[in-house]
Amino acid sequence: MSQILVVEDEDIIRSSLRRLLERHDYRVSEAASVRESLEKYDIDDFDMIISDLRLPGPPGTDFIKATTTPVLIMTSYSTIRSAVDTVQQGAVDYIAKPFEHSHLLETVARILKDMTRRRRRGAKSAGDADAAEPIAGMLGDSPPMRELFRRIRRVAPTNSTVLIGGESGTGKQSVARAIHRLSGRSGQEMVSVNCAAIPQSHMESELFGHEKGAFAGATEARSGLVEKADRSTLFLDGIDGLPLEAQARLLRVLQEDEICRLGSVRSQKVDVRLVAASHRDLRRAVAKGAFREDLYYRINVLTLHIPPLRERGPDVVGLAAAILARTCDRQKTPRRRFSPQAEAAIAAYPWPGNVRELENAVKQAVVLAEDEEIGPELLGIGPEGAGVEAAAEAAASAGAGTATAARDGELSLQGYFQRFVREHEGRMNETQLAKALGISRKCLWERRQRFDLPRRRKPGAS
Repeated sequence: MSQILVVEDEDIIRSSLRRLLERHDYRVSEAASVRESLEKYDIDDFDMIISDLRLPGPPGTDFIKATTTPVLIMTSYSTIRSAVDTVQQGAVDYIAKPFEHSHLLETVARILKDMTRRRRRGAKSAGDADAAEPIAGMLGDSPPMRELFRRIRRVAPTNSTVLIGGESGTGKQSVARAIHRLSGRSGQEMVSVNCAAIPQSHMESELFGHEKGAFAGATEARSGLVEKADRSTLFLDGIDGLPLEAQARLLRVLQEDEICRLGSVRSQKVDVRLVAASHRDLRRAVAKGAFREDLYYRINVLTLHIPPLRERGPDVVGLAAAILARTCDRQKTPRRRFSPQAEAAIAAYPWPGNVRELENAVKQAVVLAEDEEIGPELLGIGPEGAGVEAAAEAAASAGAGTATAARDGELSLQGYFQRFVREHEGRMNETQLAKALGISRKCLWERRQRFDLPRRRKPGAS
């Protein structure tokens, strides 16, 4: 049974349409505006959207940019120009009010039939590859990442604005690059802007350009980054850092497809696809008056959430291995590998800094490593991380008792090492100690020297 969203601000018309469609075995949801639709529903879940052209707030044609779902536009303004404009913007069809019920039903049935036929052709040609397979430059096979890949492939071919959310360090720029690479704009270079790196006093000039004499120090005219992104993708990382004045100018770009340089009275058209990112909750920023509500609803058309590393399960170890190989190549060092204990530590550690923290830990390990195999102690992920927990479990399984020192959250790695060695060197030889700690005998010896912890020789000890 096909699902249809009806968007109409007049209650009588909306209710009438719902009853008509439900009588013909369609499942119908309804809303009075574009904003209400985006707040209440995932519009990608519908098979079709029937929307009035003129609505409170954004017009019905905004759905065309927001989704790949077919959009049928209704309007009382039945002129040739209106029909041509909506179809050129991407509407599948146009129907003038008042309309015959039979005409509407025929149009809906035809659109849904065409959509089904196209989907079958696409499935036959693409198989399963266009669904949830990893995207070049991105790794992951966990359910959250497969869903992210699916949504990236779905939104990339559209011209819709995309808002990327997720914790700091999860890889928002990688997602933005994937969207650009899979879009029709991939022939042009994507323009990336880190909003936090630009002083607020220079933000408008950097983004929108300026004319000569627009302000003190403006000795010549200069184009902005938005102009440079014409016919391409503009990625604004940390969009919550834009000052309100720059937000107003950006809203004009999205609404009118034009910019005006600082100090100029002349506007110029631009064709820019915006991809924005923030690790903060923009709704809270709107409530505090730090972010424009109208801009929020303009950019919150399609949202992608990047899961943190702690929700990606076994993906983390595979990602760490890929980072390790890439780091070794870049630093021109021999290829290294993680020990089983290091892999266990990587899998168990929560990685609050996400991919960025993982990259830093791997780079540190490559610099410090002297052997082909990298142990957990070189990752430097702290006593609260999995490295200590893994060592404690290894020690317990090796017959070292409960190893309570490993679970003392106040101990540093150095303190844990010293206590563990003192407690167990009487019953374990050096090989057993090293294995329980997840390190090599050479590393154990080096740590003894560094921490001034000489080996106690006993009969039978090696």
